[in-house]
Amino acid sequence: MTNQEILLVNRPVGLPNPDDFEIKECEVPTVDDGYILIRTVYLSVDPYMRGRMTEARSYVAPFEIGKPLNGGMVGQVVESRSPDFQAGDYVAGQWAWRRYNVVKADKRVSKLNPNLAPPSTALGILGMTGLTAYLGLTKIGNPQPGETVVVSGAAGAVGSVVGQIAKLLGCRVVGIAGTKEKLAYIKDELGFDEAIDYKDRENLHKNIRAACPNGVDVYFDNVGGSISEAVIYAMNDFARIPLCGQIAHYNDTKPAQISINVFHTFVTRRIRMQGFIVSDFVESFGEAHAALAKWYQAGKIRQKETIIEGFENTPEAFIGLFHGENIGKLLVRVPDEV
Repeated sequence: MTNQEILLVNRPVGLPNPDDFEIKECEVPTVDDGYILIRTVYLSVDPYMRGRMTEARSYVAPFEIGKPLNGGMVGQVVESRSPDFQAGDYVAGQWAWRRYNVVKADKRVSKLNPNLAPPSTALGILGMTGLTAYLGLTKIGNPQPGETVVVSGAAGAVGSVVGQIAKLLGCRVVGIAGTKEKLAYIKDELGFDEAIDYKDRENLHKNIRAACPNGVDVYFDNVGGSISEAVIYAMNDFARIPLCGQIAHYNDTKPAQISINVFHTFVTRRIRMQGFIVSDFVESFGEAHAALAKWYQAGKIRQKETIIEGFENTPEAFIGLFHGENIGKLLVRVPDEV
């Protein structure tokens, strides 16, 4: 049994590159009473991790230089010294980027039932991704039947779920994405009413207004930048913006410039924008998970997975997020040792 871990060795300046990471061999820890040994099966790579690579103040501590990164993972129990788990169980949690981790068998480890849903969904539509989409949209966006909801990053992990939920709530849904394949995916497969190519920047304002003839009531923002500015100018009085992410700016090396007219629009149209992280609504996790599981089991929501094979390819998979290489949830699958 060979163990490896992925360390952060440099704080990236601009877009991360492979030299900012190091793959290093390490020991497989011993399993004490109350602990379990987990073999990694899937790793989740997520845009928010870019912020943890800096020392800037945030809602979560930065990654340490020379230490393993960590994030959402699904694994399989190899050895258990806990009565609550046995070898072969699939589990999900937040652990270090290692092939094998020993963790305490407590409430931070979730046991999965692979007969109800594929284990990978615990990192996507039935995990924090789905919770973020549901809670940001419903608790902040508060969409009403007949309203228009616009989603940026609409073919991504969170955005693709937001649009489907909005449709189930009776809304007109417009998604913004960046390739023909992604535009076809959200419209033809997920049922969005309209799909807009943000790369057609010369016509972005016009295309948004054409797709939203009655204006925009809710804008679920995953991206920021000029895309968000164009949507804001099309928003109705008392519109709402759940601010989930700003991936357009995560690799900026200088402050982004915002038009002063944006703030004037917020005042004149009384727009409400609220940034959030999913743990703000921890008391509603049960409600959200129940709704997502019900819709998923009924085939009313789904999510495409982009899967990169091989633990050693995790850094490249993470970097690929910022090139828009994924549709839906981006995961790294770690094959079992031969």
